[in-house]
Amino acid sequence: MTTRSSLAALPRRRFVQGLAAGGVLAGLSPLLTPARAAADAAARRATPVLSGTEFNLEIAELPVNFTGTPRLATAINGSIPAPTLRWREGDEVTIRVTNRLREATSIHWHGIILPYQMDGVPGISFAGIPPGATFTYRFKVEQSGTYWYHSHSGMQEQTGMYGAIVIDPRDGGAARAQRDHVVLLSDWTDEPLGVLHKLKAQGDYYNLNEPTAMDFFRDVSANGLGAALDKRRMWNQMRMSPTDLGDLSARTLTYLTNGTTPAGNWTGLFKPGERVRLRFINGAANTFYDVRIPGLKLSVVQADGVDVEPVTVDEFRFGPGETYDVIVQPKDEAYTIFAQSMERTGYARGTLAVRDGLQAPVPQPDPVTWLTMGDMMGSMDHGAMAGMGHGAMSGMNHGGMAGMDHSKMPGMSGMNHGGMAGMDHSKMSGMDHAAMGHGAAPANPLARPSTTARHARTEYGPSVDMRVDMARTNLDDPGIGLRDNGRRVLTLADLHTVGGPLDPRGAEREIELHLTGNMERYTWSIDGLAFGSSTPVSMSYGERVRIILHNDTMMTHPMHLHGVWSELETPDGAFQARRHTIPVQPAQRVSFLVTADAMGRWAWHCHLMLHMHEGMFREVVIS
Repeated sequence: MTTRSSLAALPRRRFVQGLAAGGVLAGLSPLLTPARAAADAAARRATPVLSGTEFNLEIAELPVNFTGTPRLATAINGSIPAPTLRWREGDEVTIRVTNRLREATSIHWHGIILPYQMDGVPGISFAGIPPGATFTYRFKVEQSGTYWYHSHSGMQEQTGMYGAIVIDPRDGGAARAQRDHVVLLSDWTDEPLGVLHKLKAQGDYYNLNEPTAMDFFRDVSANGLGAALDKRRMWNQMRMSPTDLGDLSARTLTYLTNGTTPAGNWTGLFKPGERVRLRFINGAANTFYDVRIPGLKLSVVQADGVDVEPVTVDEFRFGPGETYDVIVQPKDEAYTIFAQSMERTGYARGTLAVRDGLQAPVPQPDPVTWLTMGDMMGSMDHGAMAGMGHGAMSGMNHGGMAGMDHSKMPGMSGMNHGGMAGMDHSKMSGMDHAAMGHGAAPANPLARPSTTARHARTEYGPSVDMRVDMARTNLDDPGIGLRDNGRRVLTLADLHTVGGPLDPRGAEREIELHLTGNMERYTWSIDGLAFGSSTPVSMSYGERVRIILHNDTMMTHPMHLHGVWSELETPDGAFQARRHTIPVQPAQRVSFLVTADAMGRWAWHCHLMLHMHEGMFREVVIS
């Protein structure tokens, strides 16, 4: 077994860059001459595009080499990424998928509104595709925009089974650009079955940014000995890491742009003066990316396949499952598409250029930023804690914060959390929020989303290491590592869907669910229950439901609800944006409205693959 120390001894460049000619062809032909390898690498940048209404997809193993070690990937039609599928709104498409693997497989059409039998989630919407079998997907395309597809079976998505979907509007739409490129970001590991085992044994195994002695001395120099000690004492007592921003890192991941390593340098061409549309898709299994193109402004025109009022930014963050379309107007010969991982250990990159072979400078990843008390405890009154010495936290349950008596904290004395353990959150629609100190009750008690945390009894156990009682509800925070970085960073508050909500009705009912976990044990759940121990979330056909996601962890979770649109709202209950995947930051409380207009059984889960597999997953039944 490769040890942590031996991994650390490998060249940093190999961690971050991968092989220049790495990928499918390098794996097939390790003896290629350098000239042939370079030519093949250039050819590999052009992902196949399939268009029309009839498609045949074949899933099989494929030898690859991204890191210097040959491995087997899971590919569709011999391509990583899988072929880009080009559809037209209003058409009926037929997709025949044949499984050449030795195990069952599936394809989920991410963000596509379709009958649940076509959704492609084994055990929920269908039985899966057995080895040697062919399954036919058939449905009418009811939308346009940028989407993607991927396996929903085992670790197949991590090992290469993902591809882009571009749907052209029925009427052709307004021409916004002269050039159009898909930029599908993903991540690769040579040990897809081993990472979970290592995380179970040591939750921070892949954390390359653990505080060091040099960090301590820098803090002493900048802030004094007392402040440096206090900064570390709190985290040590809680047995949590302030730099645990992602489960995996460049210690095991190679970051890919359209299936190409950073060293391979995928290139998208343009002519000077052209408006270029870049369709960014986060097809990674476990990586949040922060994307920018130094020297270019990004005009964001679409989010999750839906048109938004254009907003100009320098940078945006997106998690697995999310998509953003941006318009750029390049004037120089070459620009770097730079997508650094949220934990800052590596990056994916490509180039926009007037001809192949050009490069632009590649930035260094930004410095690592520690999580704050706001990321851990939300919007609690930190001023009220100013006089509380950190030594006073010695009575805290240091296996996490599960044993912390929040009722003893300033401003929380009246809250009986234990008494809330058995609350059925779905039955609280008639709750008088005025009686809870929020002011006079509005005419409609559900006009605004509730703000009082309602912890389920199941959250009080060993699978949950912290609970946030006063989560923040603002949508204008770019997130850890992006705050005050000198660049204009996109936030959820910047997104405004063109045309407003699909359903003008307000909420008829409110469901609150808590995103929970134990980082030391590496367990993930919803309301403290993993998928196998949970019951489905039920909705009645046609009802308008407000869903509140309350993040009780210190990680950001991209939550994907299949089958229906999630209409994000402001803390005041105003419509914000229509999404299929909503990122929920640490100690944040996010609400959105759903119209239950798609009967059937649907999946709902965190799109960080390891979190989903470990239990942050629910079934939704609409009947």
